[in-house]
Amino acid sequence: MALKEIIILPDKRLRLVSKPVEKITPEIRKLVDDMFETMYDAPGIGLAAIQVAEPLRLITMDLAKKSEDGETNREPRVFINPEILSSSEELSTYEEGCLSIPEYYEEVERPARVRVRYTDLDGKLHEEDAEGLFATCIQHEIDHLNGVLFIDYLSKLKRDRVNKKFEKAAKRAAE
Repeated sequence: MALKEIIILPDKRLRLVSKPVEKITPEIRKLVDDMFETMYDAPGIGLAAIQVAEPLRLITMDLAKKSEDGETNREPRVFINPEILSSSEELSTYEEGCLSIPEYYEEVERPARVRVRYTDLDGKLHEEDAEGLFATCIQHEIDHLNGVLFIDYLSKLKRDRVNKKFEKAAKRAAE
């Protein structure tokens, strides 16, 4: 396993629409392992392949909570070619952050429940209802696969501020 570099706004690759995973190959399995290592190291709860510069429809996620003794019982999940089949009209608001937009958090309103279809690492097709944090996270990560960032749900003023802040940081880093 290897840590991958997480690409950061304003990197234009974050706006790419990812391609479907055609076949679960040893390379895909290695990418999944690397994505989990990268996600846990960051630390984050979800990571889309495009965030490590791989434009594939692939997501890793782990929503496990820390137990009372401080241990985390990991619950790693892989979503290959995920798609939202239906969304509730009811909305919910969560404070979202993103590993590609570090240290910026904002409230985002999304459907409270979604039905999602995806393939697992064994090639099995699943359909599942998601709500709460799971619904928010799966929508956030699927958005990444479509070149959409959570800041796109914010007002133009807030979005422009975030983009300017990260553009300035990227210029400073390049100097």
